[in-house]
Amino acid sequence: MRRNFFTYESFNEINVTPLLDLAWTLLVVFIIAVTASVQGIKIDLPKASAAPSLTKPKTKAVTIDDKGQIYLDAYPVTMAELEQNLRVHKAADPNFPVVVKGDAKIYYQSVMDILDLMQRLEITQLGLVTQRLVK
Repeated sequence: MRRNFFTYESFNEINVTPLLDLAWTLLVVFIIAVTASVQGIKIDLPKASAAPSLTKPKTKAVTIDDKGQIYLDAYPVTMAELEQNLRVHKAADPNFPVVVKGDAKIYYQSVMDILDLMQRLEITQLGLVTQRLVK
């Protein structure tokens, strides 16, 4: 039987060698890239002392519990006392930070009253504390 130049034969197998070569190359490049980015530069880090710090934390925490009681740090205060205490801290350090923590069961208006007070006192370093969402 004479074979014609234009006759095509079908292949029953797929050649996977080029695919495996590509997979191995990508794997090696990925390993090198990840290893290089994780290691970074080796430096000698300073050692921290195990002794607790004697300076008081500068951040003030305003907390509203589920009954609507307002606390400055751990001390219960009224809105007027809160304003007075924050004015004293503002006079001592104009850039002191304040975090606001409100219970999930309180009315939104309670938090808004605290935020309005912060705006009146021109406290710009303000944070709202939330709990991390667990998935």
